[in-house]
Amino acid sequence: MNDRFASHLRETMAARHLKQVDLVRAAQKAGVKLGKSHVSQYVAGKTVPRTETLNFLAEVLDVDPDWLVGNTEHARRHDAGDRDNGRQPTETSDATIPHTSATSSETASSMPDLPQHSPHDHPSATTTPTNPTSTNQSATNIKPEGATMRRFNKSTKLDNVLYDVRGPVVDEAARMEQAGMHVMKLNIGNPAPFGFRTPDEVVYDMSQQLTETEGYSASKGLFSARKAIMQYAQLKNLPNVGIEDVYTGNGVSELINLCMSALLDNGDEVLIPSPDYPLWTACVNLAGGTAVHYVCDEQSEWYPDIDDMRAKITDRTVAIVLINPNNPTGALYPPEVLQQIVDLAREHQLMIFSDEIYDRLVMDGLKHVSIASMAPDLFCVTFSGLSKSHMIAGYRIGWMVLSGNKSIAKDYIEGINMLTNMRICSNVPAQSIVQTALGGHQSVNDYIVPGGRIYEQRDYIYNALNSIPGVTAVKPKAAFYIFPKLDVEKFNITDDEQFALDLLHDKRILITRGGGFNWHEPDHFRIVYLPRIEVLKDAVDKLTDFLSYYRQ
Repeated sequence: MNDRFASHLRETMAARHLKQVDLVRAAQKAGVKLGKSHVSQYVAGKTVPRTETLNFLAEVLDVDPDWLVGNTEHARRHDAGDRDNGRQPTETSDATIPHTSATSSETASSMPDLPQHSPHDHPSATTTPTNPTSTNQSATNIKPEGATMRRFNKSTKLDNVLYDVRGPVVDEAARMEQAGMHVMKLNIGNPAPFGFRTPDEVVYDMSQQLTETEGYSASKGLFSARKAIMQYAQLKNLPNVGIEDVYTGNGVSELINLCMSALLDNGDEVLIPSPDYPLWTACVNLAGGTAVHYVCDEQSEWYPDIDDMRAKITDRTVAIVLINPNNPTGALYPPEVLQQIVDLAREHQLMIFSDEIYDRLVMDGLKHVSIASMAPDLFCVTFSGLSKSHMIAGYRIGWMVLSGNKSIAKDYIEGINMLTNMRICSNVPAQSIVQTALGGHQSVNDYIVPGGRIYEQRDYIYNALNSIPGVTAVKPKAAFYIFPKLDVEKFNITDDEQFALDLLHDKRILITRGGGFNWHEPDHFRIVYLPRIEVLKDAVDKLTDFLSYYRQ
């Protein structure tokens, strides 16, 4: 059904000369909750809207909702009724787009005005439309006469869950690759495709232990892995940490989801940075909570705006999320900023969740400080792992450490333990190499000093982006991302997803739009600077040429 709905939606939008943003603006005028990312998912065939949203889209597009969703049997009966009443279906696309039963004047009077576009405008998705009458006839034949088929909709809990790091623009890139086009991928922090190799010792140790890791481990993880993580946490000065406070996970992502599910009741609020790593916002919303975004200030090295954070605390706020080093900005927060956040959490009795997955990718001689080390009287959960620092993202090994005043979180910890037990355990072969990875020489250190790949690529992309007219960027201090700003007036940009799609179509470069990180202006995008300098240079040359003529 998803594919048929997406095909019909794209076909109708093209016939009406409408873009995705037109549907969003119509929804805003009508008071309907419909965001850009939702429309993009519909167009890409990722999901089908709920009934009320479907009816709204059908009314805006002046088509039959049953036909739009792919229920052609109902649409045929509807068309027949139109003919009986002396009305002919629309002639566009060989009369395959049926109108609703409302007259044109009724639709025009009840719906918001939509902007007009020239026939040369095109929707962001470029897949060739399919014929809506080509349905699965065997499924139609077994349906009882006159019966309405039950529809299975996604949970309402997913209404505010989006993850554009792997979203509609990535789907379009995949379609282009399937058509034989080469796409330069600067959208995701996955080291392996860019020539970063797992340390030989890590691979060797896993291979030696494979036969010993065929069964489940304890729910929290192998003793050896948790012991090594505990010692690492102690070296980072996390207070009051024992081995029972360490949990391994299939990457940090699984543990974030687990922690939010164990904590939040409907309406509980969690402060999350903007821009953020979007999984945090998604997991809070999925758990029934409300993600409240505090601003990180680009003019102040992307540090959190403490005044904004304070202003957004209410009696429903339960926790503050910190991403340090930050993704997508590459910012590293100094102790004085961390202290202000600790003071705020202490004043309002809030938990602190600190995502520190990039804590071993810090450059310029700077030092990462764990915020939990500054808050022994508060309850903190600190996340880290090996995916980035040891270039083993596919191994899926992360962890979280509970620290500080655990006595105030006993009931919550019981909830964490329950969910930890329910998922049985994390990837055991990956757990087996934690001790090896955290001990001995850290190969990542060779990458983040002058002459090292990440360091040199960081310097190149920072200088190159700032040399493009209309583009500025703050120099990252850690990780391998940069979050440049576009002059929206110069380029007339109102839709950052459309910008990403246009860049993809014109130059075969895939980036992630700023809105994908819950940044609410269309003026930023993220670049992953893991490719070698010659690849980055090619990307910058293409971006420079693109921006020399691009106007949205």
